[in-house]
Amino acid sequence: MNETTWTNASRHHQTIWQVLQSYWQLTKPRIIILLLITTAGSMWIAAEGQVDPFLLLVTVLSGALAAASANTINCLYDRDIDYEMERTRHRPLPSGRIQPRDALLFAIVLAITSFTLLTVFANLLSALLAMSGIATYVVVYTHWLKRHSTQNIVIGGAAGAIPPLVGWAAVTGELSWAAWIFFAIVFFWTPPHFWALAMMIREDYAKVGVPMLPVVKGEVSTARQIWVYTLLLIPITLLLVYPLHVLGAVYMAVALLLGGVFVAKAWALLRSPQDLQIAKSLFKYSILYMMLLCAGMAVDSLPMTHQAMNTLAASLETLVSTVSTTGF
Repeated sequence: MNETTWTNASRHHQTIWQVLQSYWQLTKPRIIILLLITTAGSMWIAAEGQVDPFLLLVTVLSGALAAASANTINCLYDRDIDYEMERTRHRPLPSGRIQPRDALLFAIVLAITSFTLLTVFANLLSALLAMSGIATYVVVYTHWLKRHSTQNIVIGGAAGAIPPLVGWAAVTGELSWAAWIFFAIVFFWTPPHFWALAMMIREDYAKVGVPMLPVVKGEVSTARQIWVYTLLLIPITLLLVYPLHVLGAVYMAVALLLGGVFVAKAWALLRSPQDLQIAKSLFKYSILYMMLLCAGMAVDSLPMTHQAMNTLAASLETLVSTVSTTGF
C-alpha cells in the first residue's frame, strides 16, 4: 500500500473495528439473511425435519460466505453508480474507505473458503451450486443485465433462487423435483419483491441510467407485472403439497394465508400504482412472506407435526365412522 493510499484509508478508519465494519458493509448482510433462510428451509424439508445440526451450520455459513463474495463483487462493479446515488454514496468503496484491489481479494478469499467448506463437509454438488450462484449474480445480473435490460431482475433473480438448491444438495447429494420447485418459488417471488423496492427508489435508478422496469416502463406497467408474478407464485408454492406430497396441510394453510395477503397487497398496488406507500408496504411484506413461508415448511416437516396430523386424521376418521354407524 503506497503512502497516498495509506493516508486516504487512515483518514476514514481510526480503529481496526472500523475497518471490520467497512468490510462487513461490503457484504450487504441484510440481503444475505433472507438467502440463508431459504437455504435452511430447503435443508429442513430435504431432511424431513431432522437435519444434522453440524451440516446445517456449515452449509448456512458457507452460503453466507458465497453470498458475501457475490455482494462484494457487485459493490466493486457498481462503485461508479453507487457514488452518484445519495442512498449508496457512503458505502465503503465509493467513499474510499476500502480500495478496489482489497475488495477483490476479500471476495476471492470468501469464495474459496465457501467452496472448500462445502466440498469437505457437505459434497461437491453443493459447492459447485454455490459457485454458480456467485457467477450468475456477478456475470448475468450485475455485468450483463442490470445496466442493459428491464428484465434484469427477472433473469438475474435466478442467482437468488440458487441457495435452496445448495441446501437440498448438501443434505441429499442430488436435486429432486421438490428442490427445483423451491427454486421456482424464490424465482417468481423475486420480481414482486425487488420491483416494489425499485418503485420506491425509481429516481435514483433514473439518475444513473439503470433501466429498472419502473424507470423505463413506468409505475402502471410495473404494478401490472408485480400482479402477474404474484398470481403465478401462489400456485407454485402449493406444488410442494400436490402433486409432490413433500409437505402437508400445515404448510398448505400457511402458504394460502400468506399468499392471500400477498395477492391483496399486489392488487392494491395495481389499483394505485403511483402510491409509493403501498409499494413500500408490499416490499416489506414480501420479506415477511418468504420468512414465514420457510418457517411453515420447517414446522410442517417436523416429525411431531406428522404425528399430530396423523392423530387428528385418525380421530376424524373415528368420528365419521361413529356418526355413520349411529345414523346421526
